[in-house]
Amino acid sequence: MNYRNLTPDEVDFLERNHCSAEDWANVMVHPEIDLSRIQRVRFKGNVAIGKLSGTLTADDGRILPSGIVNSALQNCTVGDQCYISDAGIILNYHIGNRVVIENVNSLATRGESYFGNGIEIEVLNEGGGRGLVLFDRLSAQLAYLIVLYRHDNDLINALKSMIKEYVEKQKSSKGTIGDDVRIFRCNQIFDVKIGSHAKLTGVLSLENGTVNSNEQAPAEVGAGVIVRDFIILSGSQVKDGALLTGCFVGQGVRIGRQFSAENSAFFANCEGFHSEAVSVFAGPYSVTHHRSTLLIAGMFSFYNAGSGTNQSNHMYKLGPLHQGILERGAKTGSFSYMLWPSRVGPFSAVIGKHYVNFDAANLPFSYIEEVEGKSLLTPGMNLFTVGTRRDSAKWVKRDRRTDPDKLDLIHFELFSPFVMQRVLAGQKILQELYQHAGRQQEFVKYKGLFIKRLLLKRTIKYYQMALKIFLG
Repeated sequence: MNYRNLTPDEVDFLERNHCSAEDWANVMVHPEIDLSRIQRVRFKGNVAIGKLSGTLTADDGRILPSGIVNSALQNCTVGDQCYISDAGIILNYHIGNRVVIENVNSLATRGESYFGNGIEIEVLNEGGGRGLVLFDRLSAQLAYLIVLYRHDNDLINALKSMIKEYVEKQKSSKGTIGDDVRIFRCNQIFDVKIGSHAKLTGVLSLENGTVNSNEQAPAEVGAGVIVRDFIILSGSQVKDGALLTGCFVGQGVRIGRQFSAENSAFFANCEGFHSEAVSVFAGPYSVTHHRSTLLIAGMFSFYNAGSGTNQSNHMYKLGPLHQGILERGAKTGSFSYMLWPSRVGPFSAVIGKHYVNFDAANLPFSYIEEVEGKSLLTPGMNLFTVGTRRDSAKWVKRDRRTDPDKLDLIHFELFSPFVMQRVLAGQKILQELYQHAGRQQEFVKYKGLFIKRLLLKRTIKYYQMALKIFLG
């Protein structure tokens, strides 16, 4: 855009409108600007202002005349047809077209910033060793490789090198606010990059992050939110007093109702309300809705946490060293408890409190219950619940991602080669347990779990049935 300097008469006019500048020579304007729309504004450093004309509509229905009033701008570029009112300070920002900023205390970029890109969080294991570097193109698949393939040094070094190259390109001493952004009644926003069509309302504090947003998938950050060191992707909502530190929020995610999290990543279509998460790798469709639930040092996907779900990751003398994995489609019942390290197979349900470490990764579609102090596993029972089939059908309908550029690759089918690999392994395990079990035994033991001997033969047939369904 071609800007021009102000004429002496225009400077006099602005000063009569109670405007001031450190140096009027550094204030540039659109050739057709209507200066009557600029009132009680303080300018400092280099400022450029686009065409001020027409009106904009606020979310509450108010008609707002394009202009800048009761505000302070320092080293900023303002696009066409913007409305800026009662902004305590806007520092070092490129502001797009048709942007509304009203009642904001501080909106500033303080020196060079990566806007949340390059932050490394201790995901999955709270004790460290599985660090995940955040950036605004991160997908669940890439994160999985980085977190779980630490043994492959060549792979990890190559991925980190590519990410570092991308992160360096995000560095800037000026923040950006895209077109058609709405920012109302916010306290402080420091070192934050804001994409087009985003809406920020009543935010208490945003610091060092990116809010990706576009016309097809607007992002929203709402009232009472405090977020630091973050990436929020398109189509997501973070509001209602959420507290996040060192977090990645993927596409179509919903977070709110005083939910708190740190060092955690939430991928496509996750939901976090009321509860708490620490060092969580939440793959697509991980859901926690209950106030008394704590998710800690675990990996989940297509997961539903029951009320009061809890885990323990401590060896108390050595600190939080352990982690757990609940594979695709697992659920936990109300007030369930698990001692890490433990692993739950696909589409299994965990009920009760389990004080032993167990590994049920190769026994999918199982119930794991606490019975008289034992962790009792019933293989394959979850194949026969209507909820299992309903879950696989509802996930497709509940995909909130409207951005045409979908980062997470999601497989929605109930039966997949991954799940069938687990079924094959489970069938083999049950056959071996059956062959070696004595007739006098009531239970057989497998990796910390008890299985009723009389169920072995029957549940082998359950897995055979699942294979037949998958193969047609």
